[in-house]
This record gives sequence, structure tokens and C-alpha cells, in this order.
Amino acid sequence: MSRVLGIDVGGTKVAVGVSSSDGPEIVERIRLDTGAGTLERALAAARDLDGAPAAVGFSTCGVIRDGRIWLAPNVPGWEGLELPRLLREEFGAIPVAIDNDVKAAAAAELRWGALRGVSAGVYLNLGTGLAAALVVNGQVVNGAHGAAGEIGYLQAVPGEPAFADGHVPLEERVSGGALAARGTALLGRETTAADLFALSASAPDSAVAELVDEAIGLLAMNAANLCATFDPECLVVGGGMMGAADLIMPRLTAELRRAVPFPPEVRPARFTDDAPLLGALALAHAASQSS
Repeated sequence: MSRVLGIDVGGTKVAVGVSSSDGPEIVERIRLDTGAGTLERALAAARDLDGAPAAVGFSTCGVIRDGRIWLAPNVPGWEGLELPRLLREEFGAIPVAIDNDVKAAAAAELRWGALRGVSAGVYLNLGTGLAAALVVNGQVVNGAHGAAGEIGYLQAVPGEPAFADGHVPLEERVSGGALAARGTALLGRETTAADLFALSASAPDSAVAELVDEAIGLLAMNAANLCATFDPECLVVGGGMMGAADLIMPRLTAELRRAVPFPPEVRPARFTDDAPLLGALALAHAASQSS
């Protein structure tokens, strides 16, 4: 099989990889930091790996709408970028498929992982940010504006500062980035979400444990609301926060059983750290086979 190329641009890093068979493999990869000239450096790395791939998959933070990237303020020069046009100019007649990082990760789970064979499902990504991907008839749903599953914008309290005020309400409470920021403020020192989960387990009566318990409870409630609305057959949970799966998964499962009339099966994702890059490769394989 011809090699395909995957490119993943996230808030802090760029990953570029190639795959030579239709499976969850990355035979070569390059990792870069995001920053000035992110796209140019990513494309240069891609040319170094394979100058003539059979197809290209591109996974990006933000949302693709009307030929531009939106909701991606953390990557310099990314907001409003005409990414589809620039990729057409770079790759010419080579098939190119683009999606946002969480939807791409869901595509990898659909093709090779925990969503394989699922008709109606939800992929929930618990990382630095918070988002979901909805699956209908075995396909990831984009929505009218490419923003289906952007659950970070859900409000936790009626009338609180929201999108129009420059906020991402739920994400600012329960994501890995939010937990790190809240933990840092609480402890007075630089703290990660992983640190908080460890401290919570070792000191269950502490203020840290209370913060973690509140965040997981709010996450579980919103996951249950999403499943009650959508009625999936399974909920697949991935992302960097799954390092604390022993704390998160039982709470999610219990809340879904308590609150959802027909609770879905709750499964861990097959892919974690490489999920968006594998998603880009899954997109590339699909584009190669449909061209």
C-alpha cells in the first residue's frame, strides 16, 4: 500500500507522521512546537517525510468553516487561516482531508479502535481542552457550521459569561487546562491536572480532593445530559486526563446509569497521546481509498 501522510496541529505541538498500511501505525514521525510559522514548518517537515504521499490527512485545533479556521486563538496566525486553500496549493492533485483534532481522533477510533462497528456513539475528549465528537451511522457529524460536539461552550450556571463574552464556560471548569489553572491558584505553585489527581487520591479530605470531585461531578453530569439528548450506544472516553481513568470512569458510568433512560456502554479510547495524529492518518487512508 502507498504511504499516506498525517499532520496534526494542536495548541502546543505539531506532529507529522506517515503510515504505510491501513492500521494504527506510524512508521516515521516528526514533532515540532507550535509558534511562529507553524504551517510552514509543518509542511516542511511533511516534505522531509514524504514528498509524494498517496493522500494527506490534516487534524487541527479549532473549527473549519467557510474555508477558514475558527476558535483557535492559541496558535499564532491560526485564527482565520485559509487552511484548505493553502493545503490545495501545497499538495495539488493529492487528496487532502481536513478535520478538527477531536473529530479526527474519533475517526481513528471508528476505523481502528473503540468505536469500530458503532452506528451511534459519542467520543469524549478530556485533554487540555474539552470537546466531543458525535457519530451517526458510523460517520462523525460536523453540524451546520463544523462545530458539532463543542461541549466546552456549554454553560454550567445560567447567565454566566459565555462565548460572546470570550469564555468557554464548561471547559474553564473541568478540562485539564482548567484543573491545572485552578490547582495552581489553590496551592500557590505550578500544578498540573495529573498532580491534582494524585494529591486527591492521597488526601481525600483535602481542598484539592474537593476541587477534583466537583470537576468530575460536573463533567459526569454534562456527559449524562449529552447522552440523554443523543441516545448513543456507547460513550468512548479519551484524552490526556485518562491518566486518571480510575477516578473518572466509575463516576461517568455511575452517573449515566443514574440519569440516562437508556445508558450507553462506557469504554476507554484505544488511542491516547497519538490520537489526533492517528486521526489525521485515518482521514488520509479514507481519502486515498475514495479518490
